[in-house]
Amino acid sequence: MTGFKHHFEPTSLREYDIRGIVGKTLHAEDAYALGRVFASMIRRDGGSVVTVGYDGRLSSPELEEALVRGAVDSGVTVRRVGRGPTPMLYYAAVTGESDGAIMVTGSHNPPDHNGFKMMLKGKPFFGEQIREVGRLAAAGDVVPKAEGKVETIDPSEAYIERLLKDYDGERPLKVVWDNGNSAAGEVLTRLVKKLPGEHTVLYPEIDGTFPNHHPDPTVEGNLQDLIRTVREKKADIGVAFDGDADRVGVVDGKGEILWGDQILVLLARDVLKKHPGATIIADVKASQVLFDEVGKAGGEPLMWRTGHSLIKSKMAETSSPLAGEMSGHIFFADKWYGFDDALYGAIRVLGIVARLPGTLADMREALPQMVNTPELRFPCDDTRKFDVIKEVAERLKKEGADVSSVDGVRVNTPDGWWLLRASNTQAVLVGRIEAQSHEGLARLKKAFVSQLEASGLQAPDFDAAAAGH
Repeated sequence: MTGFKHHFEPTSLREYDIRGIVGKTLHAEDAYALGRVFASMIRRDGGSVVTVGYDGRLSSPELEEALVRGAVDSGVTVRRVGRGPTPMLYYAAVTGESDGAIMVTGSHNPPDHNGFKMMLKGKPFFGEQIREVGRLAAAGDVVPKAEGKVETIDPSEAYIERLLKDYDGERPLKVVWDNGNSAAGEVLTRLVKKLPGEHTVLYPEIDGTFPNHHPDPTVEGNLQDLIRTVREKKADIGVAFDGDADRVGVVDGKGEILWGDQILVLLARDVLKKHPGATIIADVKASQVLFDEVGKAGGEPLMWRTGHSLIKSKMAETSSPLAGEMSGHIFFADKWYGFDDALYGAIRVLGIVARLPGTLADMREALPQMVNTPELRFPCDDTRKFDVIKEVAERLKKEGADVSSVDGVRVNTPDGWWLLRASNTQAVLVGRIEAQSHEGLARLKKAFVSQLEASGLQAPDFDAAAAGH
């Protein structure tokens, strides 16, 4: 008997990670338990090495320490990479022949939240695997207590050099970076010194209170400092990160935002020159423009389910060189390792912009202009949200609608499309609507609302739902 048993707060065991509010639904004891169980899973699978890192949140050092203690008590060698961006931990794990990796990070959540992202044998650890952690902890089903060991490594120099290796720009650029006090600060400061061009870094200090703005580049309000600075300095491009730098935001020289699907158009055209006919993956929230442009560039567009772990798995299955999500996760298997990395994505974007005949703004303006809503989020009980999707799908089937059911329902009409899906991580329904005209958008909104009302849900306030994005 090990004498170990632990019950995680059920709400903390999410689809893609473990997350909670520090001191309420997430504690140091949870970190210890995760280390103990995850390392036991590694040991039982014949492994012996776990790599661990943490972000800049105030609670992260304490959680990392407890996590390491738990893993060591299961007899593994723990490699501590210290504080930095999540992708640096992934890099250290995949290049250092680690059996598993855990990052202590709250990503883009509020400052009092924190959590853990995991990787097993270079692949995402999610869904049923996370539920298994909860079951093993509750049953005390771990390897007998043993004495592992701790090694401290610093992968930052190797990581920076590897990032620089794939920069292929032909002219120097003027770039503004908004680190947003994220965990990338120290690495980013060193990286830009080695890049050609002129670089300005906003908020480079790592600060888990995020005193300047929230670290989520998918929200327009969080990009205002970047937009203003790009315009003031007449920069070619602006780049922003989320709290742990696995999601990227981009602003062109006019201070206009390129959303996740527009960034992917730019990258896909470039990648398809080297990989003609390759599959390019994007999530169901992406614009039809993206899928059309991938086709025009000679690629095979594939619409897939939202969720970084799901996209990574589909990439491996289809040998896709590039994938992305509206949320700003960009995944490269072309030259890179298949994981989402905002620093690497930025390097590849800069390289393309520094080879364009015109500006990034020219490229954005040449894309077909659609009218769309941002991501809409509105509350729906966890016990009800998947049933609503089923009911809507059944009604649409009876109506003979043109529907993709890859993830929720995405309905195509001559006006454009609308999407309704259940969030995997929160008690919300997620929607998005895109049309070729304002009149078409109004018609699609009406169809969207009528389906919600038919399931007994109140029509959403579109402005409020968009703000939730």
